[in-house]
Amino acid sequence: MKFKEGLGRLHKRWSSLTAGSLLISVLIAIPVISVFSNVFAGGTSGTWSHLSATVLPEFLRNTLILCIGVGLGVSSIGVTTAWLTTMTDFPGRRFFQWALVLPLAVPAYVMAYVYTDFLQFVGPLQSWLRAVSGWKAGDYWFPDVRTAGGAVAMFMFVLYPYVYLLARTAFLERASGMLEAGRSLGLGPWGSFFRVSLPLARPAVVAGSALALMETLADFGTVSYFGVQTFTTGIYRAWFSLGDRVAAAQLSAALLAFVVVVLVLEHASRGRARFNNTSRQQTAPTPVKLSRALGLLATLLCFLPLLLGFLLPAALLLRMALVEGDAQFGARFVQLARNSFVLASVTALLAVLLAIVLGYAARLARSRLPRALNRTVGLGYAVPGSVIAVGVLIPVTRLDHVIAGWWQEMGGVNPGLVLTGGIAALVYAYLSRFLSVALHTVESSLGKITSSMDDASRSLGAGKWATLRRVHVPILRGSLLTAGLLVFVDVMKELPATLVMRPFNFDTLATQAHILASDERLAEASTAAVTIVAVGLLPMFIISRQIVRGSRRTVEETEV
Repeated sequence: MKFKEGLGRLHKRWSSLTAGSLLISVLIAIPVISVFSNVFAGGTSGTWSHLSATVLPEFLRNTLILCIGVGLGVSSIGVTTAWLTTMTDFPGRRFFQWALVLPLAVPAYVMAYVYTDFLQFVGPLQSWLRAVSGWKAGDYWFPDVRTAGGAVAMFMFVLYPYVYLLARTAFLERASGMLEAGRSLGLGPWGSFFRVSLPLARPAVVAGSALALMETLADFGTVSYFGVQTFTTGIYRAWFSLGDRVAAAQLSAALLAFVVVVLVLEHASRGRARFNNTSRQQTAPTPVKLSRALGLLATLLCFLPLLLGFLLPAALLLRMALVEGDAQFGARFVQLARNSFVLASVTALLAVLLAIVLGYAARLARSRLPRALNRTVGLGYAVPGSVIAVGVLIPVTRLDHVIAGWWQEMGGVNPGLVLTGGIAALVYAYLSRFLSVALHTVESSLGKITSSMDDASRSLGAGKWATLRRVHVPILRGSLLTAGLLVFVDVMKELPATLVMRPFNFDTLATQAHILASDERLAEASTAAVTIVAVGLLPMFIISRQIVRGSRRTVEETEV
């Protein structure tokens, strides 16, 4: 009797939704667990000893340079532009409010290809400079973009919108009441900024910088093309050039340790401080009208990051694609686009479906387990694609060998590797990496639906699945579309996981752009690259529209 009662209580606590969310979370966590489980497999390999004695110090040095440079750069640009577009009035302010997010549509490795073509010795800029001045090779010095500093610049101008979006939201939500209190105490504009607004926005700035740093640590295309040795390039070489999965797993664990340090520092920077707006007034801050000279300076400060991060690279990329472009633009390009769109579509659809299960389970659960599982799944976006790829390949390869052995025993035929190097394993890697993007969108939208709607549905005799299908999904239709679109674009841009795990003779737009650019065929790479940027603009326009609507709504509420 006691055993049956225990099973009954367990069945009530563990519903089908909870069990499903547990299974999904375990599957998503397997790649990271696999990496750590293989760190000490078979002891320390000779490859790891060789890497430790030769290139590991360079990996550490370059990674630190990238983190420090990108962190300072994105926080400076993001905070400055957010403050100017929120708290001041200057020419072009309404345009910059939404346009400053557009650089997120350009992958960092595409920026690297474009600026290399633009700034190299035979590129347009230096050719024009020699034509105007009459200089020849050796008569002048010109900075080399293919360095660690150049990589910092690429990441800085692509990733600053993370800080801009979060800091601007913090200024809008917390600034007005506190600024009035600061002004009543005699603080001027600069004093209010440094002593009131910036401390209140510090958690948002740190969070945005942490997102930018995680993207920097996950990058492969930029650092590989610039010849900057980092952990991601080391993982790729250890796996493909040296064929050592243990060394690849050890480098993956070291890179993952960097990501964990970034997350811990982001959390520790808050300390015990709490940044709350105690004012009951939630009015929009009144922008300060700048003088003509200061207004032009503010316009320039907002225009430069937009110019360098989107307008110039997009124009150069479009020119290359139209004037020269890929000689294989016909059937080959159609095949590449089809591969990319199929992978992105399948992953986006599965990610949305799984996110619905996870989000709905957390909504209905009486225990904290589903919410904790969702937080675990949410860490997937912080794991670099190269780490995910290694973490997927190791267990999938072992499973393939088990299946092949069983198949041979049963049928006498060895089918070879069925899963490894296939589309299914690649989609699994994408889900491990990007499921958290869809989950965050679905969870935030579910949280806006009142629980009374669930109660009303159940009072009419509908079960939880019927409630989800008939009530929640119709309400969430727009959010589900947004979540799927975000995952779609992320998969289109993903490079390291695709390079490591793609099937034989199976390329995407991202891998094609990287391969052609690595062969110094930059003009041909522009066709695939401009397609990736064009697709990436879709969610940016959605975000920009939300920014404009949010600003109008805030102004209307203030006037009322």
